[in-house]
Amino acid sequence: MFGYYFKLGVRSLRRNPALTALMVITLAIGVAASVSTLTILHMMSNDPIPEKSARLFMPLIDPGSLDGYTEGEKPDDIQISYQDAMNVLKSGLGVRRTALYGVAAPVEPPRRELPPFTMGGLAPTRDFFAMFDVPFAYGQAWTAADEARGADVVVLSRPMADKLFGNVNPVGQRLKLMGFPFTVVGVTAKWQMLPRIYLLQGGSPYATGEEFFIPISTAVRHETQHNGGMSCAQDIGPGFAARLVSDCTWVTAWIETASSGDRGDLESWLQNYAVEQRKLGRLKRAAPTRVYDVQGWMEYTGVVGKDSKLQAWLAFGFLVLCLVNTVGLLLAKFSVRASEIGVRRALGASRSDIFRQFLTETVVVGLAGGVLGLLLALGALQLIGMTGKSMANLARMDWEMLGLTFVISVSAAMLAGLLPTWRACQVTPAIQLKSQ
Repeated sequence: MFGYYFKLGVRSLRRNPALTALMVITLAIGVAASVSTLTILHMMSNDPIPEKSARLFMPLIDPGSLDGYTEGEKPDDIQISYQDAMNVLKSGLGVRRTALYGVAAPVEPPRRELPPFTMGGLAPTRDFFAMFDVPFAYGQAWTAADEARGADVVVLSRPMADKLFGNVNPVGQRLKLMGFPFTVVGVTAKWQMLPRIYLLQGGSPYATGEEFFIPISTAVRHETQHNGGMSCAQDIGPGFAARLVSDCTWVTAWIETASSGDRGDLESWLQNYAVEQRKLGRLKRAAPTRVYDVQGWMEYTGVVGKDSKLQAWLAFGFLVLCLVNTVGLLLAKFSVRASEIGVRRALGASRSDIFRQFLTETVVVGLAGGVLGLLLALGALQLIGMTGKSMANLARMDWEMLGLTFVISVSAAMLAGLLPTWRACQVTPAIQLKSQ
């Protein structure tokens, strides 16, 4: 019977084209507004590495001074000091550990037709690539020996490698970076983590991926300045070496464990480490150490802002307003068919039959509104993506959101059709037959 009612629903769309078009457009606008906003929120709150998110941990250690500090207050800093990061690397915790900071470096392209320019990248340890599942198109990460001696080696992103060397394998080629000759040891394949949880300093969490990678030991040896924020509780004096031994926070550390159950071991080690450091005169605030997994880190740092959540609620409020209008239009559409309902009831159709028929018609309206709403949502996302590179990375609809578009549209149409359908079922056959 559903197929028969569906055909009736399709035919009913042509009975009053103007009213039908108004219903479909009203529903489509509400669906497009809610889906486009929800798509942005979905991409913002997306788990960037679901297969590992429960096994990747970010340790936070507060080395700030006591000046202006209130016990128990939440610190704003989301980085740690260089010496704390190096101690995390030496701890042997987990199966992989990395320390990193953002860098920007001038490059002299080997292709003479290109002028010098500045690249944005990252200075991590070699474990970073395996930890965050970075794929390689050519070559591989630098070796442990390269990292130990701070060798001048670089891993390029595929777009940057193509720009600098053309569409060839550049592994083994030389590149003048920061005024020094660097050897290309690898080229990453297409890779971009959204949000960019591994480093939330130095740009948007949804910005374009890194253009190059150099060992953190190399960056420190060349005294490469960080590209991002730094918090210092006191004057540390001039020179890069002073920064390395200071309590300024400008480095990020991550630990990968074999299972999520190893979190307790990390927390215990971090607490014991804090006690030892206080004996050495550091960590004067005696603030508790913290360990966050990926989802906890996103929540703690507020990757998805309150404004984005408010916009999503407003969009759904607009959808409700569209539903109210759709209810009125459906009432008008069904009310003129009272005589038809009366005849069907007189011929033996039950109220449940009438209910199913008219509710199926609202499903047809919902499907039509879903198709139009999807097109409008895609157009809206295109316009949003034109506002900047970060938004372009977010304004993309995946299969999950594509399916949700039709679920929202059909569900909204059925919800809007409940009252009109119930009213249609209340038609008295005798009254309608006498009026004919």
